[in-house]
This record gives sequence, structure tokens and C-alpha cells, in this order.
Amino acid sequence: MPDVGEGLTEAEILKWYVQPGDTVEDGQIVCEVETAKAAVELPIPFDGTVHELCFPEGTTVDVGQVIISVNVGGGAAPEAPAAEAAPAAQAAAPAAVAPAAQAAPAAPVVEEEAEPQGRTPVLVGYGVAASSTKRRPRKAAQGAVPAAPVAPAQAVPAAVPVAVPVSVPEQLNGHGHGAGRPLAKPPVRKLAKDLGVDLATVVPTGPDGIITREDVHAAAAPAPAPAVEAPAPTPVAQPVAAPATVQAAPVVSTDARETRIPVKGVRKATAAAMVGSAFTAPHVTEFVTFDITRTMKLVEELKSGTDMAGLRVNPLLLIAKAVLVAVRRNPEINAAWDEAAQEIVLKHYVNLGIAAATPRGLLVPNIKDAHAQTLPELSASLSELISTARDGKTTPAAMQGGTFTITNVGVFGVDTGTPILNPGESAILAVGAIKLQPWVHKGKVKPRQVTTLALSFDHRLVDGELGSKFLADVAAILEQPKRLISWA
Repeated sequence: MPDVGEGLTEAEILKWYVQPGDTVEDGQIVCEVETAKAAVELPIPFDGTVHELCFPEGTTVDVGQVIISVNVGGGAAPEAPAAEAAPAAQAAAPAAVAPAAQAAPAAPVVEEEAEPQGRTPVLVGYGVAASSTKRRPRKAAQGAVPAAPVAPAQAVPAAVPVAVPVSVPEQLNGHGHGAGRPLAKPPVRKLAKDLGVDLATVVPTGPDGIITREDVHAAAAPAPAPAVEAPAPTPVAQPVAAPATVQAAPVVSTDARETRIPVKGVRKATAAAMVGSAFTAPHVTEFVTFDITRTMKLVEELKSGTDMAGLRVNPLLLIAKAVLVAVRRNPEINAAWDEAAQEIVLKHYVNLGIAAATPRGLLVPNIKDAHAQTLPELSASLSELISTARDGKTTPAAMQGGTFTITNVGVFGVDTGTPILNPGESAILAVGAIKLQPWVHKGKVKPRQVTTLALSFDHRLVDGELGSKFLADVAAILEQPKRLISWA
């Protein structure tokens, strides 16, 4: 499982596209995995024949564990698992695959580092950081390749050796030896952080002095702590003849009165982010209800015109454009709070996030540099963003770096809400349902299209005046859409 960066330490195997015995080529997609950010297709960096799928579908695998082995020597796959003959240094490398056939050295070569050769196995859109530092071999009980010294060369069939061209610093996986740092894997470190446990005070019981999940739970037991997810057993690598059914399916209780759904992947990350946002940024929410009839008429005119032919035109498009114009008039709304530096970071660009409900949970991809796009360009970007999210193909990069978010709860018939800030952003706008209602227009009560906007903002860096001005500007533009021209 490659190191995908972003602080991610594990990924779930959603689907295998190959089976043992299949021929694969460099760059061919072999499986789909889901991290806490998104579902990503994983390419193979070797030419050869699939020897073994080490984990079935639905298994959550730590970064650095071998998930598939490939026979690259052109001969038959060996009887024993290929990983048993691999050098220990390669066993811990965060490569997407491990060649099934390896020439066994007369003695272990743990201290030698392979020179980079060929293509580096990575996830789509990510690289793997290279380092000369060696990493502690994983234990067999952890589902990784055994780190025992290799038997004499006659125990392994001769094959063309292929070097995995990447090594990862021990410190990236909590195995560093510097300055007496406690030894623990990233998931264990995160668990300790969530429980408020100082790893330096934990007595390790794992092999080689590694702190385990049980050690952290034991250290946290004397003090009351929030309910946390029970530790999941570490998956053990095992050969599979064919892809198994996804194991993340809901578990139904014996009396069929309850259903338990594992919380992981995107939904787990979203839950953690929302809790962190709600209890870190002091939220304030303001509302405005107004007549949006003229904007709705403009939407119909644009649909029938030739300038926007072939493009999707809807109220969200003009609301997004109104937000961009309002940001230009109130640039301080487009900011972030830097807790470490105790600074307010003003952004001179707008990466406009659009909250999208998908089968895997809530995603918030964003349109990069939306402030510089014309209306047709913005329409094309919105269409691509939404369709990609619904297909489950949103990349992690598409969800990074957002500066302002719009969430459209009106599509569900909801009048409005109090949205929670996307972490790292200062404001989020909720768009309510657009309904025909009685409204005073030119001194008379008439049926008009009416909607409500709700703006939540971080009161550390956006005060009531700024938030109110921004929200009033968005409403004013949508009441009189000609302001899109005069205020732009």
C-alpha cells in the first residue's frame, strides 16, 4: 500500500480488477482503494503475472503492507508466498506491489538500499518520498512480509530480481530511534492523540518495544475518556483464489432489530473533521430571506440563449457567481486561521468548494481559482465537479485547499440550516429551497420565488459586520442579478 501523503496511514481495498494468473502491464489499474479522503484507482508498476492477492476486498490495510505480488520473471509462480524470499528492507517499503519472484541472496541484505530503477509505484496524483533511512521490517502477524533472514539461495527459484525503488524513513511510521521517541505505528499514535495519552508514559508490550493499541487503551483506562471506536484487528496477509465479497457490509444483530455499519473511509474522516471544526472554530450563523425571482428568470433566459448552449445552467451557477462577486467586495471573508502562528491568512484567490452527497458520504471538492473563471467556464467546472463526485472518482487533490464552501440543502426541500465550517475555511453558505410564496412586490402582495441563505462563519476572524455585509451582498446580487455586471 503506497504512502499517499496527507497524513493518511491506511486505506481500504474496495475492489480487485485482477486475479491470480492474470497478466498485467506497467500502468494497468489493478484495484480501487478508499482512503479517508477519496476512492482512488491504483496502477501496477510492473509487467508480469499476478501471483497472489494478499488481502480480500473490504480489508483495511496499513501503508507499507504488501497487497499484491507479481511474478516478473516470466516463469511459473513459486510454490511458497513470494514475500518469504524478499529482503526485509523491501518487505517494509511502501510500494503498491512486491514482485513474486526474487533472486535470494546468500545472506540478508537489510543494510543495502536499492538504487531507483524504472517507475516508482504511486497512487494517482501522489508521489512517494524517497529517503536513505532504513525502516524496521514488519512482523508477519501484522499482515506484512516476514522479515526473517532469507534461506540459502537454493530455496527460491531463480528469477530476474526487481528492486523496489523506494524506501521510507522509519520516523514516518513511528519506528524512529532518535531522541528516545516511543515506537508506535501512525494509527496507534492517532489513537493516543484522540484519547489524550502521552506515548512517553505508555509501557510497550509489542515486539521490539512497539506500543500497541491495547497499551494505549490500558493507559487511558484509569481516566474517563470519550467513547472511541473499538480497535480493529490487524489484517493478516493470506492468499485468496478470487476477490472476496466486500467485508465492510453492515453487520445485522441476531434479532434483526439493529444494523451496525462500520465507520471508515470518507465517512470516518468527515465525522472527525466536523467534530474538530465544531469545537475549534466559534461558529456564528446569520440568515437572510429574499426575492430571487429575477435570478430565476435570468436562469431561463440563459438556458434558451446561444452563449451557454450545451452547458448546465441552474440557480446554483448564479449563486456561485454571486458569492465570487461578494468575495471580491469583501475580501476579508476569504481567509483562514493559523492556530500555530496565531495569524489570519488572507487568501487572494478563491477555491470554491461545493458540498456533494455521494454514496460514500459527504465530499467537498473545490473549483481551483474560481474567481478567475467566466460564467461558461464556471458552469463547465461545476458540472465536472458534481458528476465526478457522484461517480466516486473525486481525487484527494480536488478536496484540498478550499477557501469558501457552498452547500445546497434546497435540493432536498429544506428551507435552510446552520452549516458547519469546512476545516481550514472561514465561512460556508447554505442555500435553501426556492419556493413560490406570497411576497410584497412594488407595494402589492404577489406570488414570488423566495429563498433563504444561511452563512456560518468563524468569529475569530470574521466579525458580525463583515459577515452581515457579505451575506447582504450575495442576497442583493441575486435580487437584482444585473449587479453581477455593475459590481464585478
